[in-house]
Amino acid sequence: MPAHIPSFITTIDVGSAKTAVLVAELSENGLRYRGHGIGESRGLRKGVITELDKAVGSIQKAVEHAEDVAGIPIEHALVGIAGAHIRGMNSHGGITFGSRSREIGREEIRQAVDKARTVPLPADREILHLLPQEFILDDQPGVQDPTGMMATRFEVRVHIVTASSSATQNLITAVNKAGVHVDDTIFEPLGAADSVLRSDERELGVCLIDLGAGSCDLIVFQQGAVAHTAVIPIGGDHFTSDLSVGMCTGLADAETLKKNFGNAVPTLIPQGNEVEVPSVGDRPSRMMPQRLAGEILGPRAYELFELLRENLRHAGVLEHCIAGFVLSGGASRLPGILDVAESVLRKAARLAWPAPMAKMPSFLAEPEFATVLGMAYYGHRSRLARGLQEPGLGSRMKALFARKGA
Repeated sequence: MPAHIPSFITTIDVGSAKTAVLVAELSENGLRYRGHGIGESRGLRKGVITELDKAVGSIQKAVEHAEDVAGIPIEHALVGIAGAHIRGMNSHGGITFGSRSREIGREEIRQAVDKARTVPLPADREILHLLPQEFILDDQPGVQDPTGMMATRFEVRVHIVTASSSATQNLITAVNKAGVHVDDTIFEPLGAADSVLRSDERELGVCLIDLGAGSCDLIVFQQGAVAHTAVIPIGGDHFTSDLSVGMCTGLADAETLKKNFGNAVPTLIPQGNEVEVPSVGDRPSRMMPQRLAGEILGPRAYELFELLRENLRHAGVLEHCIAGFVLSGGASRLPGILDVAESVLRKAARLAWPAPMAKMPSFLAEPEFATVLGMAYYGHRSRLARGLQEPGLGSRMKALFARKGA
């Protein structure tokens, strides 16, 4: 973070399909929209940069557009991280003081956190977030803030999000080459959660599913804390590719067909409906049954949610998602996707409508912008937790868990 407290927060979501930049201004009442820029992403696949120069160009265009709207230069930003290289795990650590109780302070918390974060990681992995779940004092679980309390044994449970060091560094390099310094990196569903999840959902147990173009990134909250994170390597591009092959048309035309005529539940499409399908090469377009699109998209949707169900079941958190599932990201707009989710997961599902920001254009309050908006809220909240604007031991204690902005 810069040494001074900046009056703006800029977030950048570099997705496989689009790059979104948001500039928010800090006001007395929180965050206020200042500007945004959106551009087509190039040089990325499944959330990972494959062609650096193309990625840099995409980021530059979105940043320049945001600068024009905001009327200020963009020099620093928070950047979202997602993709199949993300891994999540739970860990715990603790310290024993001996036979006499000791007061828990900042140093004791730091020692316990250091024990919890000492987990073996492959050489090309780094800790992206270290997220507190609960403290345990002398076998008494569920403590949220142990500061000032007494114990002979002090433990902490955490959730650790790790990422590929090379994938993360390549993204940071691309943003830097686009003329922007990366202040922090944020696991995208963690950021999106700040704009779409309600506190009662987090307490009861909820799973946020970010359906992007390249992958499906998910995060589970229980009792207000992160219990599980994972990535399913299926995204909106896979649906488009299936449609391209099944209807023998180009990828761009398949994407248009998916958005305008697709449905994950074929029976919701009237039997007699037909659509014009462009051919590849010089062959003329053809009229084909619209229901065929649903018959292609449906199995992929079921596969996605079956994989997600098994992931949650294996992690032991499926039954704890009492508040159900919340779907964000551009691919969540596919008609019928909520029906498939509820059918496979056996729980309620809804679309993620991000909380609007003051002065923000209404069209940004859509599921596909939940991440770039949520990261701004997350960044603001993290700044307050660090004590930059609201000092206090309880708030500063939370900053001990962050390698960056966690």
